[in-house]
Amino acid sequence: MGADAKTAMKVDMTEAAAKRIAKIVSGQAGKTALRVSVEGGGCSGFSYKFDLVDTRNDDDVAIEKDGATVLIDDLSLVYMGGSVIDFVDDLMGQSFQIRNPNAVASCGCGTSFSI
Repeated sequence: MGADAKTAMKVDMTEAAAKRIAKIVSGQAGKTALRVSVEGGGCSGFSYKFDLVDTRNDDDVAIEKDGATVLIDDLSLVYMGGSVIDFVDDLMGQSFQIRNPNAVASCGCGTSFSI
């Protein structure tokens, strides 16, 4: 895999997301990471799923920052390569948002997209 392909498959998280993930995981006994996965469905074709987990699978890619760990499986990484996971706290509420350069359309809820 060339350097461009490795960069395209990289997912990052903002400092705000890392702080929020670390806080959430520390408050959940036995949980060690936030798993982000892509599933078929949602109002735009694909949707993101967020789960707190206590185990790492063999096909997981781990993104670590400021004491927070995000796990993404190989299949989901294909759809999420180049994305940035952020945590937003604004007038509309608090939520994790994924800025995905592969998405050509997304929905208002921010958890569904199409490519």
